[in-house]
Amino acid sequence: MESEMRSIGEMARDSGLSVSALRFYDGAGVLVPAWVDPVSGYRWYSPEQLEEARLLARLRRAGMPLADIRLVLAGWSSENTDLVRKLLQAHLCRLELGLSDARIEFSTVRALLECRENPMALLRTATVRLAVSAPELAAALDAVRFAASTDPELPMLGGVLFDIEGETLHVVATDRYRMAVAQAGTTGHGGPRVQVIVPSPLADAMRALLSDDASVQLTVDGDRVALEAGDRQAAGQRLHHDFPDYRRLVRLPTGHRALVDVPAFRAAVETGSVRVSEVREQDGVSCDLSVLKVTGDGTVCVCEDGDDGQGNIAVNREFLLHALAAGARDRLILEFGAPTAPLAIRRTDGEGTFSMLMPVRLEN
Repeated sequence: MESEMRSIGEMARDSGLSVSALRFYDGAGVLVPAWVDPVSGYRWYSPEQLEEARLLARLRRAGMPLADIRLVLAGWSSENTDLVRKLLQAHLCRLELGLSDARIEFSTVRALLECRENPMALLRTATVRLAVSAPELAAALDAVRFAASTDPELPMLGGVLFDIEGETLHVVATDRYRMAVAQAGTTGHGGPRVQVIVPSPLADAMRALLSDDASVQLTVDGDRVALEAGDRQAAGQRLHHDFPDYRRLVRLPTGHRALVDVPAFRAAVETGSVRVSEVREQDGVSCDLSVLKVTGDGTVCVCEDGDDGQGNIAVNREFLLHALAAGARDRLILEFGAPTAPLAIRRTDGEGTFSMLMPVRLEN
């Protein structure tokens, strides 16, 4: 009964704190038992202390220091709500600052990893100027833009990577669940490899300038990226983050390659059977899935409900439709690996432009 004194074991059971934790908090003067048997040393707690013990457990799970917890409990018992609110807010600010510091440190670690993996990469402070075919750059941006992330927790993916190496400009975007790669030819840059992340709004502004067949000028000058088309210009600051090493991500195991008629296949995806993913699969949001398989004659079809073959692969239906549209061809090649490997969507006229979709595990 809550109107009676609780033993330390009962208090542990009802509060969520272990017996050893209650002993520790007693010794620390944070939660002292209402009465201690002078002979056995056994601790007893009053009914009012149960609420304090539960509050203590919550504050410890939130990582609040004992010194602050002691003040919170004092303010709680005296109904000093202003003190309690100030202490909670102060601790929340410390947590947010700590998270910000952790992100900075992790970003530094990732930069060190990039340096170890790409020791010959050019420092991003160099100035690079090169000419790019407007139609090629427009096609490259159209092919990858759909895959750029909009997640504020992943700012390094919130843009389009311009990867300049030799006379080739690789254009890449990914949101972890899909990735798209395209390329355009360049002239005027014969130096080492340069990478810069162009924020999505700036990439869109650049795309708007690519309306004719002329050559355009791309300039990377320290933190500034600019595209000049005649007397028009789109310019802004690059993103100060490190993009994942996409070249490692596109090394897929050999699988089945199937040529699909895009209009017919798109219609089959739009009208075919769909399943719903487990909520945890894509940032905690469920999505409609298309389950695909390669038939014995080498064609690709959308599986009906109940078709759970071992070689089937499930992908986000919306992402698949976006990738088919970005492919911008009436015929595309779908490349299947294992059910746990990405699905690749490639053009028939070259290997340099393609997209990949991560598979989604089915509930069963």
